[in-house]
Amino acid sequence: MKRILAFLLALCLSGAASAQSLAPAKPEEVGLSSERLAKIGTVFNEEIERGRIPGAVIAVARKGRLVYFESFGFRDKASGAPMPKDAIFRIYSMTKPLATVAAMMLMEDGKIQLADPVAKYLPEFAHMEVSVPRLDPFGKAAYSLIPAEHPMTIQDLMRHTAGLAYGEITANPQIKEAFIKAGLYRPDVRDFDVRDLQPAEEVTRLAKIPLVHEPGTVWEYSLAVDVLGRVVEKVSGQRLGDFIEKRIAAPLKLKDTGFTVPAAALPRLAEPLAIDPATGNPNHLIDVTAIPGNDSGGAGGVSTASDYLRFIEALLEGGKLEGVRILSRTSVALMTSDQLGSLGRTVTPGEALIGSPGYSFGLGFAVRLGPGLANVAGSEGEFMWAGAAGTYFWVDPREQLVAVMMTQAPGPSRPWYRREIKELVYQAIID
Repeated sequence: MKRILAFLLALCLSGAASAQSLAPAKPEEVGLSSERLAKIGTVFNEEIERGRIPGAVIAVARKGRLVYFESFGFRDKASGAPMPKDAIFRIYSMTKPLATVAAMMLMEDGKIQLADPVAKYLPEFAHMEVSVPRLDPFGKAAYSLIPAEHPMTIQDLMRHTAGLAYGEITANPQIKEAFIKAGLYRPDVRDFDVRDLQPAEEVTRLAKIPLVHEPGTVWEYSLAVDVLGRVVEKVSGQRLGDFIEKRIAAPLKLKDTGFTVPAAALPRLAEPLAIDPATGNPNHLIDVTAIPGNDSGGAGGVSTASDYLRFIEALLEGGKLEGVRILSRTSVALMTSDQLGSLGRTVTPGEALIGSPGYSFGLGFAVRLGPGLANVAGSEGEFMWAGAAGTYFWVDPREQLVAVMMTQAPGPSRPWYRREIKELVYQAIID
């Protein structure tokens, strides 16, 4: 009994400490309803009781004040461990904004420009070919290779128009097969995980694969931000994780954000259900207990709800938090503007993320174009992204609102939870 009481006391103190990451406020002080925010707990506890997700941590801030910070369910349902507020999550593609901010900091340092060819820093990408589909005389798609007309740029990496792909996603069978042969996609093993490769080896293997589109012409979600991380390393002379720790995590007081979980923190690592209830397939997430071969800027990060809330609050405030500036207001404005315009899309960013039209892409985030078209509440200029294991965030400058949902629930149900938490937060606005 004493051990149980001690554990519960430690859990409460841990949650209280992390809840102070932003100054707290009663929801009504910043135009939100406590009663209506309580619907979040009702909905998520019901999902947990039905065995659809193991647990979650959700944090919401408005006007710079923390108004909602709750944990639900299990950190590890298999062991019965409850979910603490300071649980550490594999954030997968929510690593991309961190890596993109790192690259933007180098731009502000005068070390790189968005218009720079990637080959200036990674010469392996100097002479790329593009896989072009054509119909053969029998109407079957055949693929031929042509030289790329334009070099991929740093801007292309940030906005996913570099012509690169994910083997897990692309519809081009020639590219998918090449990814498998290169060991950059391992079907039936684990998705979005190339962290065993050394950085130079990753670059060499990827540069030998044809591009799926002419650079600068089509938005296709890809390994581009992994390549961006290699650029950050080349220019800074530091490992990506070290750069992020020194220039982003330490200044913003992000205590648990990085690319591995130290042994002392492993009791806080959130785990998925063994089997995805929507598909019946096993859940296999990346191993974050050991230092990886490379720091994957696209999918390798870990963080907590309170850490990530501080990071996006800094973006909401124009690149600064509590008097510490990591980016200029003008750089944040550039990152959160529409960077696609009339360029092609294999699928729109909003449809890929939450099953909603109305979103384009900036530099590192999906960006909402207007109040209409989208099937979820939000504002023009809102930006967001998510992770393959179930994490999600958004920033709404017009409403002065930031929110983070952390869970380890990969699978096809993710867009539903992303839409649901958005609706549950916006319906609580009363001013």
